[in-house]
Amino acid sequence: MRLTNFSDYALRMLMYAASAGDRLITIEEAARTFNVSRTHLNKVANTLTRAGYLRAVRGRSGGLALGRPPEDICIGEVVRLTEPDFALVECLTTGNRCVITRSCKLQKVLIQAAASFQATLDRHTLADIVLEPRDFLAGALAENPATAA
Repeated sequence: MRLTNFSDYALRMLMYAASAGDRLITIEEAARTFNVSRTHLNKVANTLTRAGYLRAVRGRSGGLALGRPPEDICIGEVVRLTEPDFALVECLTTGNRCVITRSCKLQKVLIQAAASFQATLDRHTLADIVLEPRDFLAGALAENPATAA
């Protein structure tokens, strides 16, 4: 199982915003920090803002901040918002044409596995995974040692 980049970036954006405390972050800053597309992060930020996980401050000194306290942001909820589905195999999708679906026992196992995965995510909040601001800088320096000078 693998989360989409969209979900990965959503969780990273929330972690980054949480680590900033009261300081507003910008999409440009986050894109540089994570070395990802500004356009893609803009879509992620819009989704998170519409859902209330981030709040946007408009204007020249605007930016993004958490829309709720980190302990009120459930990781499972964020992943369910950003993932299109948890269909691990064809038989769990609409339009399934697998010829063994009626007798297959794998489907039940995978449904249980996906439920366990989601239950684990539901036990954690953003507060559980917040990093220190220096942790983001350390990652950026490891990616591009020239910026350390």
